[in-house]
Amino acid sequence: MFKKKLKARWFWLARWICRVFCILFVRLRVCGRENVPGKGAVILLSNHQSYLDPVLCGVPLKRHLYFLARDNLFDNRLFGLLLSSVNTIPVKRGQADLSAMRKVTSKLKEGCGLCLFPEGTRSNNGKIAPFRPGFGLLAKRGQAAIVPVVIDGAFEFWPRHKKIFSIGVTIVINYGKAITAEHLRKMSDKHLAKYLTDTLRQMQNNCRLKQGKEVYRY
Repeated sequence: MFKKKLKARWFWLARWICRVFCILFVRLRVCGRENVPGKGAVILLSNHQSYLDPVLCGVPLKRHLYFLARDNLFDNRLFGLLLSSVNTIPVKRGQADLSAMRKVTSKLKEGCGLCLFPEGTRSNNGKIAPFRPGFGLLAKRGQAAIVPVVIDGAFEFWPRHKKIFSIGVTIVINYGKAITAEHLRKMSDKHLAKYLTDTLRQMQNNCRLKQGKEVYRY
């Protein structure tokens, strides 16, 4: 029990540190926070533009979240301990990691929140790649709602081809309306992947239009 409380306190401290980082180096704008349920199983489904995306997805919220990361990131012992301390579950790439999926499903059934990036890797150009199926089954087994999340500006802040981030870039986080667990049960995994890919692309371009930025052509 003591370790659990200590880990929870560290999680909130780490989140506070991330908020300070965003205040210092980013112009952060958040929309649709009210669309994220305050409790109960939920999957935040986001596009993936930069290393900072897990931080950006979770920092504006008051909820405790879990994350997934490829297992080789845990090879460095200290970095692996850091990832584990902020609720990150390792996943084996290139195969069906049933152990990781069972852990995730268990957390969802406990009413936890999960942050997922179904593109599978960071964007090369800021655009949203077609989502990989699989998360729909995860949501159904965990009886979770899905909230589509668009991150825009993180690619300009820290693209995958740069080793260091830029300062003062405006990043917008937009939380869309939740898709309930009941609604998800009526959709096939492939249909859901296509539907959410299209939804996030539209959200992204609406966000860019409001900022006076050029929209992406899909």
